[in-house]
Amino acid sequence: MEKPKLDSDSQAFLDMLKSLGRPPLNSLPPLQAREVFRRGRLVTQPELPQVDRVYERQATGPHGPIPVRVYRGAGTADMGPLPVHVYYHGGGWVIGDLDSHDWVCRKIANSAQCAVVAVDYRMAPEHIFPAAFDDSLAALRWVVENAGALRVDATRVSVGGDSAGGNLAAVVAIAARDAGGPALRAQVLVYPATDLAMTGNYYGRFTEGLPLTDEVMRWFIDLYIPDKAQRADWRASPLLAKNLEGLPPAFALTAGFDPLCAECDAYVARLKGAGVAVTTVSYPGQIHGFLSNAKFLPKANEAIGEIAAALTAAFR
Repeated sequence: MEKPKLDSDSQAFLDMLKSLGRPPLNSLPPLQAREVFRRGRLVTQPELPQVDRVYERQATGPHGPIPVRVYRGAGTADMGPLPVHVYYHGGGWVIGDLDSHDWVCRKIANSAQCAVVAVDYRMAPEHIFPAAFDDSLAALRWVVENAGALRVDATRVSVGGDSAGGNLAAVVAIAARDAGGPALRAQVLVYPATDLAMTGNYYGRFTEGLPLTDEVMRWFIDLYIPDKAQRADWRASPLLAKNLEGLPPAFALTAGFDPLCAECDAYVARLKGAGVAVTTVSYPGQIHGFLSNAKFLPKANEAIGEIAAALTAAFR
């Protein structure tokens, strides 16, 4: 079997990171890791595209206010209530924020001609599991309950996210189904983590020279869910949920050079086995996180286009 190869832009990006000598995230205290990640994203995120409007609000949650950022796609000023995509950023439930995924949310809003509500959920280690889940579900409910004020269509709602955010989107979709709503048109899962209990043989393929390695992933999980007994909870590990029937159609995107690829594939297989419609897209030569490093990894633009096409079809 032929060994997979990195795309040339991925290799150049990794060479650049190596030349900068950035320490592995898991070698840093969480607060310092956040700052290193934040500064890096200022360099690797392209110039922000103009949208019709962007503003910040605070959603209400069971543990206090949740900052959100609302985007309305360029050219949608006269379109009335827009379909809305609720977005959860990646970063291992430890790093990342509204700014780290600003470009991604703007591009989705513009490309899908929709509103995007980005959620600044609480993060570990200050707020451990299930804080991120609680905030993510509360934010979705707040969006639907405040659809009139936000000028969005409460009947055309989707959830999505990348990495840890893809994990949150998946579990929020399960929770919404179990609660009888909000009804979702789609769930967009971009290289999601789906099994934090590590019950399968998912890791071990990619351990060297990548921004996300097995070791970094374990560090994230240890900070997010220090109690190992809780890692099999479906709110942490959607792959271990007993029943996946009746979930909204899924769009799953994977990168070939990513320790999370196998567990995403396993989740896709379970969704299909439960009768859920799933569209899958793979970028075999790309690395984990490529979607939000588009200045150096231009295939992110193609991936956003595929996400937007899936959302447009779901909202139609």
